[in-house]
Amino acid sequence: MINRNILVGIRPIEPGDESTLYDSEVTSLGRAVTKVRRQSGAARVVARTLLGQLGFPQLPIPKTRSGVPIWPSGIVGSLAHHDTVAAVAIAGTKRIAALGIDIEPNEPLPENLIELIATPNEQRMYDLHLLKRRDLFVLKEAVYKAYFPLYNQFLEFQDVEIDISARVGHVSKANCTFSLELLISNNVIGLAYSRPTFGDLARPRPGGG
Repeated sequence: MINRNILVGIRPIEPGDESTLYDSEVTSLGRAVTKVRRQSGAARVVARTLLGQLGFPQLPIPKTRSGVPIWPSGIVGSLAHHDTVAAVAIAGTKRIAALGIDIEPNEPLPENLIELIATPNEQRMYDLHLLKRRDLFVLKEAVYKAYFPLYNQFLEFQDVEIDISARVGHVSKANCTFSLELLISNNVIGLAYSRPTFGDLARPRPGGG
């Protein structure tokens, strides 16, 4: 069950979705090829729909040079897609301080990626069936998307340790932990988020996600 403070939406990527981008969004995408613009357009259609549920008008969602979407004040969010489906998660910053989402098709990992993605401890914790799935991959990608706007640091897969049963992901280099949710159907969707601390509530936050 998704945290009730988080809105999540998914949508098939369709021909022509690139035409839904605002000029500022196209500019922020730089020289992206049509496929990337189409995927980005589909994700922003979902994002604008979710923002509308919170009372926001239709508005552009450009991104920074580092790739972080720029959300309206009071919102944190994350965009994701694979080749055919886009996914978005948003939340109000009063309840959720950081948020990341990732989506992959529900297919086995390409061979020989287990050691790249899973830490030695995770390889001991989980059986081969789970390690061959994309669960750890999407959860670690989601953790990275929640982590980067807060710390402005890149993460490798080995920097993140996932405990699926406890529904937490720990980043050792910053000694921080994110709550996790995993949604599995035709797609595998990972969510990572953290709640505000007292310090977060006491100061304004930029709209990152």
